[in-house]
Amino acid sequence: MNPLPQNPVVASGSFAAMKSVPYRLQFTAYVLAMMADNIEHVISYWVVFQKFHSPTLGGFAVLSHWLPFLLFSVAVGGLADRFDPRRIIQCGMLLFIVASAGWGFFFLTDTIEMWHAMLLLVIHGCAGVLWQTPNQLLLYDLVGPADLPSAVRLNAMARYLGILVGPAVGGVIMLTLGPSHGIIFNTLFYLPMLLWLFWAPVRDKSLAARRFAVRGFADIVLTIRAIGKQPVLTAMTWLAGLTSFMIGNAYHAQMPGFAGDLGHGDPGVSYSVLLAADAAGALLAGIALESWGRLKGTPRTAITLAMLWSVALLGFAAVRIYPVAIVLLFFAGFFELSFNTMAQALVQLNAPHDIRGRVVGLYNMAGLGMRAFSGITVGVFGAAIGIHWSLGLSAAVLLALLVLLHRRGARTA
Repeated sequence: MNPLPQNPVVASGSFAAMKSVPYRLQFTAYVLAMMADNIEHVISYWVVFQKFHSPTLGGFAVLSHWLPFLLFSVAVGGLADRFDPRRIIQCGMLLFIVASAGWGFFFLTDTIEMWHAMLLLVIHGCAGVLWQTPNQLLLYDLVGPADLPSAVRLNAMARYLGILVGPAVGGVIMLTLGPSHGIIFNTLFYLPMLLWLFWAPVRDKSLAARRFAVRGFADIVLTIRAIGKQPVLTAMTWLAGLTSFMIGNAYHAQMPGFAGDLGHGDPGVSYSVLLAADAAGALLAGIALESWGRLKGTPRTAITLAMLWSVALLGFAAVRIYPVAIVLLFFAGFFELSFNTMAQALVQLNAPHDIRGRVVGLYNMAGLGMRAFSGITVGVFGAAIGIHWSLGLSAAVLLALLVLLHRRGARTA
């Protein structure tokens, strides 16, 4: 592991990316698409949980959602280097629409079986990998390097705004339209992103001559070698991989179980409030970081924030008091957005220009793809020893690994 130098991300003023009109349009479309993504999660997870009561299926939901990122993030990044990322994102939006419509069909006909659910979860995961890496490259094209940290934070805020609003909107949709018609109606929220991309700004075509051919899985090895002597990229990729492998967002898929165990009122309402608390903390973190602008983005700071995140989740797994659980999830969301956006901005700013897509793809492979294994550490093990124990043990092991990572950086710096 390389040393962790103190390379601060240069602050660019409060909400600097919002000065760009194309970025504002992208932000609005991104919020709606993330809201639709989370409405689908809320409705589908709840209906499937009520029908099958299977923690293993919850673990598979995490596995199928993130395994495409592990397998294809670098390849999709290579495609985004070479071809128009807007068209790749549009393919992802179309797959999201197919997944929501598929859930609606099976709910309407009451023919949902476990293999149907698994297939739709895989389609949803493939849609995500076609969206996230190209969209990060699109941010660089929209605002440039000076305002990129702001754009990354604001897009992370958009993600959590979707998580925050999604459960509320999903609950209203389920109450008014029912889960079957509601999840079909949800497909409309993907259309703004799909349509805006036809008019989104085009990247500088003069850069295309320096871009390499896509080599599939060989790109993973070549990209690892390319960043091997760049300590910032190496450290942040390690951070992303460790946090995602051990926990990721696997506890979201198990939230109906946590809500039932906490035993506070209606489980459906408790479930939505727990998800909303995590999202609200992240949203506040984005606003605070954009407004304050004094927290310098360095590898060590990112690792410290990740350590605080693991402590908050360890506490959440241990408590049985509902209000305390809400507070701990709020802090977990705050720290998660903080370290994730800081690491992502450091990666984008330090990535070699001609392989930016591959480097971002490698980071996403570690930060998103490794979440597939958190479906095992939290979900599948949760079926054997209980979800509280599986999440608590995962958080404790992650904290120990992050302490080692931080200390190694302090010794070698």
